[in-house]
Amino acid sequence: MSIRHGLLALLEQGPRYGFQLRTEFESRTGSTWPLNVGQVYTTLARLERDGLVVPGGEDEAGHALYAITAGGRDELRAWFASPVDRANPPRNELAIKLAMAVGSPDVDVRAVIQAQRVHTIKAMQDYTRLKAQAMEAVARGEGAPDRDDVAWQLVLDQLIFQAEAEARWLDHCETRLVRLASSGQGWSSAKPAGTTPAAPAPATGSGSGRSGAGERTGKRAGRPGA
Repeated sequence: MSIRHGLLALLEQGPRYGFQLRTEFESRTGSTWPLNVGQVYTTLARLERDGLVVPGGEDEAGHALYAITAGGRDELRAWFASPVDRANPPRNELAIKLAMAVGSPDVDVRAVIQAQRVHTIKAMQDYTRLKAQAMEAVARGEGAPDRDDVAWQLVLDQLIFQAEAEARWLDHCETRLVRLASSGQGWSSAKPAGTTPAAPAPATGSGSGRSGAGERTGKRAGRPGA
């Protein structure tokens, strides 16, 4: 639902056409979750079907504009006022992978954890670098940062905290598996300590970013790679 409401938030600022909405959505989020124009127009069609947007004529270049309705503004206010629902969390591939690995006696679960930890710590380092670049870009500018700068930095903060939490969870998983393996209760999927290489140390301060983070052009630092 975030794309749906994200487009409504942009339309509340005035009528816009599809490609413009895509560009502004990606600018606001630092292109962390890129959209294609097809997604935008499919979402606009559903919003129009639900009475939340209506055709808004054309601009001088002939682009078909969309405008938010009163019902769309009510929907947007309700979205901002409501917490994100955690009752039905989205599927997490890493959690599913570890759950399946624990139930598979031929899989070295600690090796799975170690491979992910290396990637996650690299991600923290990448995001930290991107945040530093974003802050330096703002510092080089004049006056206060614009709203897109602030929005991008908040997205980076979320990615950093998420990666840090994932690294702590992986440490917890490994510790628990080691204890089970040494308990003498038949657990053998956790290998003895020292059989896997040590993970690299996280970056100083808050960690950050996905492996392969790309450099962005323009005012903000590079967005994380897919």
